[in-house]
Amino acid sequence: MTGYKPEGWLLNTYENVNFIRNLSGLQEAFAQGKILEARATVCTADHDLLVDFGFCRGIIPRSEGALGIAEGSTRDIAIISKVNKPVCFKILSLDTDSTGAITPVLSRRLAQQRCMEEYVSLLSPGDVIDARVTHLETFGCFVDIGCGIPSLIPIDCISISRIAHPRDRFSPGQYIKAVVQSTEASGRITLSHKELLGTWEENAALFSPGETVAGIVRSVEDYGIFVELTPNLAGLAELKPGVAPGQQASVYIKSLIPEKMKVKLIIVDAFDARYRVEEPHYFISSGHLSHWEYSPAVAPKRIFSTF
Repeated sequence: MTGYKPEGWLLNTYENVNFIRNLSGLQEAFAQGKILEARATVCTADHDLLVDFGFCRGIIPRSEGALGIAEGSTRDIAIISKVNKPVCFKILSLDTDSTGAITPVLSRRLAQQRCMEEYVSLLSPGDVIDARVTHLETFGCFVDIGCGIPSLIPIDCISISRIAHPRDRFSPGQYIKAVVQSTEASGRITLSHKELLGTWEENAALFSPGETVAGIVRSVEDYGIFVELTPNLAGLAELKPGVAPGQQASVYIKSLIPEKMKVKLIIVDAFDARYRVEEPHYFISSGHLSHWEYSPAVAPKRIFSTF
């Protein structure tokens, strides 16, 4: 099950580079039925993808561009959006024209079909998998879970700390981990992410009362200001004039209260700044989850996920 990865994963591997660098390599890959990757450079007016091998250009006909294109269940944007990005494929044929020039005919659809049959269809809720962020919408983060097959992480499943938009956590092209939340008979997979970012206790253990630490203002309410310390840990600070959501902050930690899952803070300063979104720190990065509990054992309120 682990042999299939998001597009881009294979591109610079030793095996892939050897297969795509010359005709003999492509012939060998064709004979072995290998799934390869190369960069798509052009989408023609007919929505065929042209793939650059350096010594020649291959073509992925529109109907072979993705699962569902021929049936109309997948839109052409799934092909157009692959220009200047790595694409996976199987070789259908190695055609030669009257001048002797080689044109490999390729199928991304067949690579996706094999990935679906041998990997995606075998996934179960609770499986921790690799994913690559493809694009962000207000309602969630779309990812590639293998050979360009898409899946969604709904915004409320990205982290415990609430965010205004998935771009507060992720950027297109980023490799992340995710956990399978649900599967459907149609093959559709929905993912979650927050369970991999640690429990309240695991995150609270990173901090101590009396420290002044970095945070991000996530919301300003009538009763206080929520400041995120980690994606799965936020605290409440007293109101302070001029503070706005999205600002960076330095905050003094007054107390950590596991019984109430609360962190009491004082905002030392809040200011506008654009810092790079940090890579996720995963407390779980592989394996399978059947049950995950965010709440400390001493807290009467239970926050958990069951798979």
